[in-house]
Amino acid sequence: MLSAVTVSQETIEFRDSPEPTLQSGHALVRVHNVTLCGTDLHIWEDDYPTDLPLIQGHEFSGIVEALTPGEVSNDDAAISIGDRVAVNPIICCGKCRPCRTGRYNVCHNVGCLGCYSDGALTELISVPLDKLCPVPDELPLDIAAMGEPASIAMQAVNRGRPEAGETALVLGSGPIGLLATLYLTELGVTVVCADTEQHRLDLAVEFGATDTLLVSPGSNFPDAHQGPRLDALTDGYGPQLVIEATGVPSSLENAIRLVASAGRIVQVGISPRQANVSMKDIPYKELDIMGSRMSLNLIPDGLALLARHPKQARALMTHRFAFADLEQAYRLMQGRKEKIGKILIEMPAGTTA
Repeated sequence: MLSAVTVSQETIEFRDSPEPTLQSGHALVRVHNVTLCGTDLHIWEDDYPTDLPLIQGHEFSGIVEALTPGEVSNDDAAISIGDRVAVNPIICCGKCRPCRTGRYNVCHNVGCLGCYSDGALTELISVPLDKLCPVPDELPLDIAAMGEPASIAMQAVNRGRPEAGETALVLGSGPIGLLATLYLTELGVTVVCADTEQHRLDLAVEFGATDTLLVSPGSNFPDAHQGPRLDALTDGYGPQLVIEATGVPSSLENAIRLVASAGRIVQVGISPRQANVSMKDIPYKELDIMGSRMSLNLIPDGLALLARHPKQARALMTHRFAFADLEQAYRLMQGRKEKIGKILIEMPAGTTA
């Protein structure tokens, strides 16, 4: 079978490799679709704490091709040959304290297919049965590849303990911010979105945002016009919940400054950079500041969210590339010159399905 191997910085080699053998407790999945995220770009650029060479790809969907006889189910749903599935890529030890307390997404030895071990940019992959997530009948298989990012957004929202009638500020209207906006809106939360790109804010309105704030990099936020708008939406107290989905240090600083007293901030954007955090606002406001990483068994919920909102899900997927053109996809992400949402890589099986 053919695999795309990131062998060194910005270098991909397509290699013939043996097909995986079927193991007990696993299924063989024929990969049809892979979507890319910022982590994939960082790995390709060799700017991520993982070792190369590596077969990337952690957001994917496909069709079950083989199962060990008699092993036809995971913990949640029956799995059969021919089923359409998305895959939970998280690997955990099951023994450390976070795993024992049900927080395996922050396992001390957490792994992820396509990030720390070989992933889905290959034709056939062996996956533990309990990582398989059946795709709803009404959801196209290409859109199902986004079940993993949808689960990340839902994890961040759930961490923030939203309540219907509250106002939330979502900082960043990339895919995670948009999906968080969609989910918050379903929960009855009024959502205000802020971003540095107007086209992303236009999309945020389609995902349910009540109002949007365009931020100029390096300027005061909110400005003299935006501040009163935000005050009007929050009765002058500030949003009860802020989802920080950019990873930009100044954005977390803004979140702490703008959130209401007794409010909650969820940091889902990731960056190695340092934020200049106020040591006064956090105790004076008695804030809850929470991190959010990957998700806890939420890919089925993410698939259901996408299935309930087919128009928004389709709008999120802005580019498609054939498997052979994978490097072009990374170059597009790196250049940041086009309006990019999610990029889909159509695997050989997906183009013939």
